[in-house]
Amino acid sequence: MHLHKASVVAVFIAASFSTSAETSQIVDDQHIQKQRAALAQNTNGKGYGPQSPRNIDDLSGNNPNTFSIAPQSTEMNLCNIHFHKNAEHAGGEFNKFAGNGDGNGFGTGYRYSGSLSLSEAKRFDSNVCRSDHGGLNAGDTIEVHFVHTTAKVTPGATLGACSNDATVNPQLRVETQVFVLVNDRNALNFNQLAKVSKRNGYFQATNMPDDTGKPIEYLGSTTGPAYNTKGSPYQVTWSVRPKVAKVDLLTVGNWCKDNIFNEDHAHGVRNLVVNSDLLSDAQM
Repeated sequence: MHLHKASVVAVFIAASFSTSAETSQIVDDQHIQKQRAALAQNTNGKGYGPQSPRNIDDLSGNNPNTFSIAPQSTEMNLCNIHFHKNAEHAGGEFNKFAGNGDGNGFGTGYRYSGSLSLSEAKRFDSNVCRSDHGGLNAGDTIEVHFVHTTAKVTPGATLGACSNDATVNPQLRVETQVFVLVNDRNALNFNQLAKVSKRNGYFQATNMPDDTGKPIEYLGSTTGPAYNTKGSPYQVTWSVRPKVAKVDLLTVGNWCKDNIFNEDHAHGVRNLVVNSDLLSDAQM
């Protein structure tokens, strides 16, 4: 079926940013296994390209479909910034499994596997960036997606900001950084990290960390829990940094109150893709 641009954008946004009603129920391993089996069945022989997220410590994959690696992010426009509670990817310094969660992307993912001082981990009385699924506090992990596009666009809300009438199928690259939230006013300031300005004619997040290891680059897809049982048809070049940076929790809370992306909470996490037939060969 041919989809008009508006339909494509609607599907793209819904799949990448889906939510579900709050629940305290934790699903068992069998539930996750059934989701993975459904994903395998729904993609088998149908031509789906490599999927995301993945374990960045394992660079191998058997998916035969390929597409052109997107340009470097410095030659693309930043179009969106959002984050997920717990890392969607695993490996590096974020390989502590958070658990199965509710089966819909909340309460799962991967956490910072290092240690914090008592003062850094001291929790505040209330969470920041609150939603129906809870909020964030000191010690929590987030994976931030700095999304870039080859389309000539202005940064804005949702992944719909990454295309326009002139370019409905742009190349996409996600610069990915995992952070641990700390109770420390001397830690990184998220408002500065997410500050957008123009450099060489492109919109850029010029303060993204550059000291968190050489990114693992691979061909993949969009993420989000809507794709736990079906393949994502979108083509994305990923750059995932292996080291975690510490960021001041209060600055994340302030950013949630006021940013050009209309982001005010953490998004859900897609199950880690472990089926090698749905993974590409990654590069260091």
